[in-house]
Amino acid sequence: MTDALAQQRKSDRLEAIKSSLVPFVGIFIFLLIWEILVRWLDVASYLLPRPTEVLVTMIDKYDLLWKHSLVTLYEMLLGYFLAIAVAVPLAIMVTASSTFDRFITPIILFFQTVPKIAIAPLFLIWFGVGPLPKILVAFLISFFPILIDTSVGLRSITPDMIDLARSMGASKMQIFIRFRLPTSMPYLFSGLKVAATLAVVGAVVGEWVGADKGLGYLLLVTNSNLQTALMFGVIVALTIQGLILFYIIQMLENVLIPWHVTVRAGNEFGTM
Repeated sequence: MTDALAQQRKSDRLEAIKSSLVPFVGIFIFLLIWEILVRWLDVASYLLPRPTEVLVTMIDKYDLLWKHSLVTLYEMLLGYFLAIAVAVPLAIMVTASSTFDRFITPIILFFQTVPKIAIAPLFLIWFGVGPLPKILVAFLISFFPILIDTSVGLRSITPDMIDLARSMGASKMQIFIRFRLPTSMPYLFSGLKVAATLAVVGAVVGEWVGADKGLGYLLLVTNSNLQTALMFGVIVALTIQGLILFYIIQMLENVLIPWHVTVRAGNEFGTM
């Protein structure tokens, strides 16, 4: 019995390692094909650099990329956490009062449908070229998914569950803390993961409109100077920032709601 249990644990560890390595193998194959095709077709470097050239450029320009990455990371994280701080309480208020829901929803939809690239220049006029306009653009882009998913989660509890809690003498606050909030957590984390990738976009959009530092600004500079290899390096740096934030949120989800079916399915089959 002990040998069988040990064998099962060993098999589970090997399966976990295999699931972790599969994405890296896929990326490696993609980069290898890219490298071979660019060399074989003799594509000019300013049109499409080789992955190895991009890597060498990133190493050579590490200090430059790091300096601008810190600026974009600061703007992205502040906009993201500001979106959480506003969207989650607002979702609670929206689900708690139908009158407030009817009042605030049209206003939120209006700001959501307006293209953020059109609002960014206004922020630049109002707040100058500092980090605040970029933080606000990242906030606006991240805000809506968190609000919508959290609202759906808070409303997803069944009426029968609420009636059962009331029949046991639970107050509104107890129903919220013990029933509505746990039920909404998977939806909240879904919105947080979507917003994590969008926050990077918001920071870059803000930097495109007006900035003298940040990865978005560096992207414009490299584009105008036809520094394509460095431009790809900037794109890689932006992608890494978004992926790190995304997987941090996913790890928190695995820790806080390991009971949910999405987490259990991901652990069993190696999917998100």
